[in-house]
Amino acid sequence: MPLPRVAILDDYQEVALASADWSAITGRADITVFTGHIADSGDLARRLAPYEVIVAMRERTPFPAALLGQLPALKLLITTGMRNASLDLAAARRRGVTVCGTAGSGAGAPELAWGLIMAVARNIPQEDALVRAGGWQAAVGRELAGSTLGLLGLGRIGQRVARYAHAFDMDVIAWSQNLTGSRARSCGARLVTKTELFAKAGIVSIHLQLSARTAGLVGAAELALLGPDGYLVNTSRGPVVDEAALISALRGNVIAGAGLDVFAVEPLPAGHPLRSLPNTVITPHIGYVTAQGYEVFYADIVADIAAWLDGSPVRVIS
Repeated sequence: MPLPRVAILDDYQEVALASADWSAITGRADITVFTGHIADSGDLARRLAPYEVIVAMRERTPFPAALLGQLPALKLLITTGMRNASLDLAAARRRGVTVCGTAGSGAGAPELAWGLIMAVARNIPQEDALVRAGGWQAAVGRELAGSTLGLLGLGRIGQRVARYAHAFDMDVIAWSQNLTGSRARSCGARLVTKTELFAKAGIVSIHLQLSARTAGLVGAAELALLGPDGYLVNTSRGPVVDEAALISALRGNVIAGAGLDVFAVEPLPAGHPLRSLPNTVITPHIGYVTAQGYEVFYADIVADIAAWLDGSPVRVIS
């Protein structure tokens, strides 16, 4: 009897098999690693059609109902993390596909957010490029101490960023749809309205889950309130921000700049204007991309596959 076939998708850094001990399924499954992103939906469906198990890395490859309908062999779909908005869970259930997830590291995303905050405030990438090109000191940076950080979202990641901000002697304000004053105070922040957040903060950092309520939550009006001295940092999800409004605000110096790890379309297209705007610091959605995080992801993936092969319970996403 042929072994079940396992596809590991979007292993950009080619580290999937080295990030965990795969011996628990060695000889029990035929594993194929895809290191490049497959953007064409037809090509993706053809290449994945023979696989019983597919491993998705976050939202790098979406699995809508149309794609799931073209994967007749699929029995187990695994995503890193326990939440993935790009998977059609209802369609998977209708087709009898088990969808499960993994634990993760809580440190990577907030640490990257803070790195982007530092980078935009002190023009670190631009000054680095200047020195390498033979120049010396072109801009005047801004101190974080004494300034105000606005957190759009104060969940698990936002709370960590609030603690970092206090270490830098910043005032912290926060807003989200369901945030209460007592909850904000317990996290070292002060609850304000969304309008006040953008009007008062020197830097706004986004830490919200993408949903129908949060898509397009930051638009032209909010960016105008942030103003020509303000910075936007987004390590959450690209569609939380109206990208066209953001590009317009950056081009027109409506805001001072932006630090972005997430985008409306990923990978970011080669000719995208955000790649060339001088008042941005951009990274390729690496908030969760750390050695420690990958070790957790892939160890749990191995455990999920082994449990499925054994007929044991897996971490089902409902």
